[in-house]
Amino acid sequence: MRVFSILATGFFLSFGTAASAQACGGNFGRFVDDLRAEAVQRGYDRGLVDNFFRGVQFNQAVINADRRQGIFQRPFLDFSRALISQNRMTAARANFDRHRAIFERAQGQYGVSPGILLAFWAFETDFGANQGNFNTVDALVTLAHDCRRPELFRPQVFAALEMHRRGDLDPRTMQGAWAGEIGMVQKLPSDIINFAVDGDGDGRIDLRRSVPDSIMSAAAMLRAKGWRANEPWMHEVSIPQGLDLRQTGLRTQMPVSQWAQMGVRPTHGSLPASALQASIILPQGHRGPAFMVFHNYRTLFEWNQSFIYVTTAAYFATRIQGAPVYQAGNPDTGLNQDQMRQLQQRLSQRGFDVGGIDGILGANTRAAVQDIQGQLGLPADGWPTPQLLRML
Repeated sequence: MRVFSILATGFFLSFGTAASAQACGGNFGRFVDDLRAEAVQRGYDRGLVDNFFRGVQFNQAVINADRRQGIFQRPFLDFSRALISQNRMTAARANFDRHRAIFERAQGQYGVSPGILLAFWAFETDFGANQGNFNTVDALVTLAHDCRRPELFRPQVFAALEMHRRGDLDPRTMQGAWAGEIGMVQKLPSDIINFAVDGDGDGRIDLRRSVPDSIMSAAAMLRAKGWRANEPWMHEVSIPQGLDLRQTGLRTQMPVSQWAQMGVRPTHGSLPASALQASIILPQGHRGPAFMVFHNYRTLFEWNQSFIYVTTAAYFATRIQGAPVYQAGNPDTGLNQDQMRQLQQRLSQRGFDVGGIDGILGANTRAAVQDIQGQLGLPADGWPTPQLLRML
């Protein structure tokens, strides 16, 4: 079994920081020439650099996909029902049975529960069936050129170059997701360099074809990002009438025992150890499902920064491991994308940091909504409603 060395990790991180300050946009050809020049300055052989960038093309389909992520604007109940089908549930359990030994090895070595690994494997590629058909180098260079998130994608171009130097990436044939992610569990080049594991012991790492490599690499990354062995990540709960909703959300943590004293109860089974720090999240407000979440839930944002995606993956993982379907409740009507943008604009005008006017109910917008709800005497559950929008 082989893990990329600490030296390689430090090497990548050291040049990732410098690259984030570089320019984006402008003429695409000149932009690629600048990348070539920077790569040579970093010490890469000119012939290797020329081979890596030869034929790289701007891909408008990548930009279109980046702008079209409408599914993340759906509320939790809709989003989770769309992603968690009976077919996926059946396939998850079948894949666990088929690869039980590797899941048990991943849990034994890294402490990551099989349900979590299966949930991400399912959501990312349907267990390897849909890994994407975008040329990886074209996708990364296109997104680095685009000025929306160059600080994320420009370092990934040089990480892909490093993979090419090691013989792990052919710039002409490597394909993956539109965002440059590769393999069954969809990892960016920097994550592959830093965390990939030779799970099947064949002397190479193949995240596109090897299930052991993919599962062990995913577990290694989560462990490195802070996952704690033998600790929970999520448990569905019911909240009592009269609970101070301002204490819900990820900004507040209390011991499980304190939440229990306040009347929070599990909907099934029993709550974890009383000393564990926990938060209560209400993805669709106080009339919808409620979950107690723990440190391990927070580490999942290192995989994907979307609250709705992480919460759904965490919930799916509990279902895979035997939890019942959530109590959906009867949530208040939410906002459509245009209304959400209006809300974000009005909150921003009042001095709240909403993290951008994008129509997505992200962490910053949820926190701002919860604060303004408290000021206006509304239930401060972080779930924006047409009533709130009218009041603003």
